[in-house]
Amino acid sequence: MPAMQMMVGRLNKLFSEPEILNLAQRRDVFAPGKRLSDVARTLRTAPEEIREQWIRFLDSMPRGIEEGLRSVMFYALSTSPPTEIAFAWAPAYDFELGIWHAPDTAKTKGGITILIKTRYPDDRHPLAH
Repeated sequence: MPAMQMMVGRLNKLFSEPEILNLAQRRDVFAPGKRLSDVARTLRTAPEEIREQWIRFLDSMPRGIEEGLRSVMFYALSTSPPTEIAFAWAPAYDFELGIWHAPDTAKTKGGITILIKTRYPDDRHPLAH
């Protein structure tokens, strides 16, 4: 889905240098109890033409998946220096979340990789009410 690929690309830019340094100064928008849709509204992560669709999509995530994403983002922005995150998306039947964290070494900086699997945003789950 082009919108999902576009949003993953935007997230990759936000969570890598140099943008991550500015984002880390605003890490409290990712604090415990915050919703990712509120983060999207505050940071205006999506272009205007798909912003409302993106916010509805974020609100449709199961809360456990959303909380996993939010907490990893908050953690990454709270380290010194901030830990970069590489995001990827793939289609799936249900929501899935895969997280890998390669630690820093004496010679190289590590990072986090997050794979988000979801239905296409316009594809209603058969069990949805």
